[in-house]
Order: sequence, then structure tokens, then C-alpha cells
Amino acid sequence: MPDPRTSKINLLGLSKWKLEEIMARLGEKPYRADQILKWIHQRDHSDFETMTDLSKSLRSRLGETAEIHEPEVIMAKVSGDGTRKWLIKTLSGSSVETVFIPEDTRGTLCVSTQVGCMLDCSFCATGKQGFDANLKSWEIIGQLRIARRELAKIYPERERVITNVVMMGMGEPLFNFASVMDALDLMMHDMAYGLSKRRVTLSTSGVVPGIYKMAGKTDASLAISLHAPNDELRNQLVPINRKYPINDLLDACRHYLSTLGEKRNITVEYILLAGINDQPEHAMELARLLRGFPCKINLIPFNPFPGSGYKRPSNISVKGFQRRLIEKEFSVTVRTTRGEDIQAACGQLVGEVKDKTRRSERYILRQKLSKKELEQRPIVSAGYS
Repeated sequence: MPDPRTSKINLLGLSKWKLEEIMARLGEKPYRADQILKWIHQRDHSDFETMTDLSKSLRSRLGETAEIHEPEVIMAKVSGDGTRKWLIKTLSGSSVETVFIPEDTRGTLCVSTQVGCMLDCSFCATGKQGFDANLKSWEIIGQLRIARRELAKIYPERERVITNVVMMGMGEPLFNFASVMDALDLMMHDMAYGLSKRRVTLSTSGVVPGIYKMAGKTDASLAISLHAPNDELRNQLVPINRKYPINDLLDACRHYLSTLGEKRNITVEYILLAGINDQPEHAMELARLLRGFPCKINLIPFNPFPGSGYKRPSNISVKGFQRRLIEKEFSVTVRTTRGEDIQAACGQLVGEVKDKTRRSERYILRQKLSKKELEQRPIVSAGYS
């Protein structure tokens, strides 16, 4: 579709087969799509005139009907631990956040797929911002393009700075299915970013129909935000569970894995909330739930944000939870909290959202009421002498 800003088609977010369709309409051979993909995504060009292996006539026609336009970076922040966060303006006028987490042998880019989120998981700051819009495919892949360019300046000695991409930023990817599938295709295509299917991960809160729909559309890795070992607790933490309960979610994951034709695992993400889902009995129940399910478990100590009402568990509690699962022969990692000083840690991304749901208004009102209640409580002597 043409970009409403200019009426030109933005080629940045188009998959190979969509570019091939455009080439066919222009009377060009399919291989021209590969050439254009390389110029845009590997060589980082935005001017058709610099694409020297295209004919002059094709360059001229592309200049008249198409463009290569990426979203605008409003602000960039760097954490004390090296984590970087970009605030990126979107077509809707709101903004989203993209985060890069550097490690010794890998670099992970956390990409947003929606402005805000349509869901309202109780422990996530993004959901409290409400929802504005789905990102276009060019706004999603644009985050990778921008980050790769900026990071190449910072790490000039590295051949590939971004080794992994996770759709774990703002939004529920499977509620923006078409744009996300196009972006995934570009991330993994040899003529674009060439990332391994095992290093590109889509994380979902449990949109069961979307997981079934993924089969045959992509072979990216899949992560599920579980966060509870039973439906009763998950209904409170992840409201979409009321529509798609845990057993339905696990069945959908098994189906997706069965279509990949090779041995793969699901990443089970589990945010640990002090006194809520981090007790020994929760670990044992989780082990029973996932027995025989092809997965690796990623434990995530809660990252606080104002008014959440939750607390991060102690290191002893986290290690105990991990140990109990390892004893049941699960592969279990604990995610190191990164970027917390710039609000870039898991569950803290907020961007700037023009909320269409009024959820953010209700959240702010609840915060004010809670603060007022605390102020009106009588002061009780602590008994110091």
C-alpha cells in the first residue's frame, strides 16, 4: 500500500515475494527483487540512483512510484551496563522503544510491534499505557535497520553486532500478524539481514489462533509468556488466558513445532513476582505442567515500575525456584536484569502512547487513589525508645 504521507510505496518493509510482485508489474525479472533487498538491507541505501546494478529506466520508475523511508529516532539513551534504548516516532504520532542488550558473544535487539499493547498483563508497564496502533512492517524492520547502523559506529571491529532479535518489545506480535510476518521474513532472508531462524524469536502472551496461523508462514523461534503454573493464577496475571487457557496454548505450541521438520524447543518465559508465583509449590506445579513439553525455561525476576504493586523476589528465592526445576531435568536460565537505570528492562518499556483505550487514564486514577488512601491512614508509632 502507498504511504499516506507521500502516496509512494515504501519498499523498506516489503518481503521478497511482495517486491517480486512489484517488479512483475513493472515488467522486470524476479531477480531484481533480490538486488533491491541487498541495497536496502545489506548496503543500507535509500536512494535508488545509487543502486548501480539496476537499469536507469528501473531506477527512474522506482523514484517516481516508490521510496525507502524509515521511522525517526527521537531520543537515544545508554545504560551504565551498556544497554542502549532508542525512542522511535511512529506513523501514528506516538513513539515506541527499541532496546539493544550487548553481551560478550552476542547482541540482542528487542523490537516493538505495536504502539502500546492491546493486552493488560498486570506486571507489564507497556500495557498500562493503553494502545494506539499496530506498527507497519517498515516500522518494525526499520528498528533493526536503525540499530544496526548506529551500533556499527560503536562496535566497528565486529562483523555482526546484532546476533539475535526478539519481538519482546512493546505490543503483542500476533495481534499485528501480517506486518510481523513480513518483518520476520526480512530478518531471516539471506538477501536482507540473514539471521538464523534459531536467533529470531517471536514472543506471545498466548494468542492461540495466531500460533496456529504461524505454521507454514514462518519458522522463527517461539517464546510464550507463561508466568503461572495454573489457569487460576494466570487469569489474574495474563488476562488473555481467560480466552485461551494454558492447555490450549501448549497444544498450539506443539502443533507449531510439529510443522518445522526438525527438533526445536519453545522458550517458556516466567516472570517471578515475590510472594505471587515464586513459591516452592509453584515451581513443583510448573514442573508437572511442563513435563514432556519440549521447552527451555527462562526465569525473569520482576523489574519494578511505579504503581505496579509487585516486588522483585530475593536472589535466594530465584535460585531456589531455578534449582527445583533443574532437579526435574529442565533446562533453566535466569535472565540478568539489564538497562534498569534507563527503564529498558523487561516489562518496563512505555514509549509515548496516544492511548485509544483510556486504560492509561484508569491506571493513573488508581495510582492517585492508592496514594491518597496511604496518606489518610493514621500514623502508628514504631515503638522506638
